[in-house]
Amino acid sequence: HVQLVESGGGSVQAGGSLTLSCAVSDHSFTTYCLAWFRQDPGKEREGVAGLTSDGRTTYAASVKDRFTISYDKTKNVLFLTISSAQPSDTAMYYCAATPGMGAINHVLESAGELYFQYWGQGTQVTVS
Repeated sequence: HVQLVESGGGSVQAGGSLTLSCAVSDHSFTTYCLAWFRQDPGKEREGVAGLTSDGRTTYAASVKDRFTISYDKTKNVLFLTISSAQPSDTAMYYCAATPGMGAINHVLESAGELYFQYWGQGTQVTVS
């Protein structure tokens, strides 16, 4: 079955950079949507960025021009590069995957996580 395993979280100073990775295993999706979400304790999970198998991407306004989502199809690894990190970026970050591309339209919506079937365990990012 599909498994997602995140890595790369940690502490970074404000203004610094960090790259998160998510290894996606055992998927045979012909088309797909992959995404990164984040969640602070006591807050709703929010969509940060998403991409589809045909190359479309979407970003939350709060991270646009600072975060970059990418996918290495040869290695099945999803990345999120965080640049110009801000304390408000502090959260647990989760990668998510689902077959089909329709979920790209819901990544940034409230409860957008409901459109994704598979989740990683999360990796903590702390910006100070």
